[in-house]
Amino acid sequence: MRRRLLAQERPRLPTLLDAVARFCRPKGVACPSRASVYALLRRSNGHRYRVGDLPGAVQAALYNLSPDSRLPGHQVAFYCFHFGDLAAISFASGLPWLDLHQARRTRGWRPRSRGLLEAACRARGI
Repeated sequence: MRRRLLAQERPRLPTLLDAVARFCRPKGVACPSRASVYALLRRSNGHRYRVGDLPGAVQAALYNLSPDSRLPGHQVAFYCFHFGDLAAISFASGLPWLDLHQARRTRGWRPRSRGLLEAACRARGI
């Protein structure tokens, strides 16, 4: 399930639950409920990025971190939408769906930055 959650595009939940059920049934394990899957989405570890490996515009948005720092994807998205230029925002808009989904749940968004995130999520069907 983790492999499917870390995909670039969002999997359809019925398809995901069906795949999990096909995995669980032969092993005699109870299939997780829909609510359990949604809870997993909130707390699952997404992608992690090393600051030094990111494009220059994104590194500029992460101005207070050293190149060796490793950040979760939702924080990269948060910083890019808040402090980044157009190139950083464009990069953040293309992050894997789970990173954007978790970024939506992060507190502290300014209205303008939140609007950019929502537009990117709406355009990608997240």
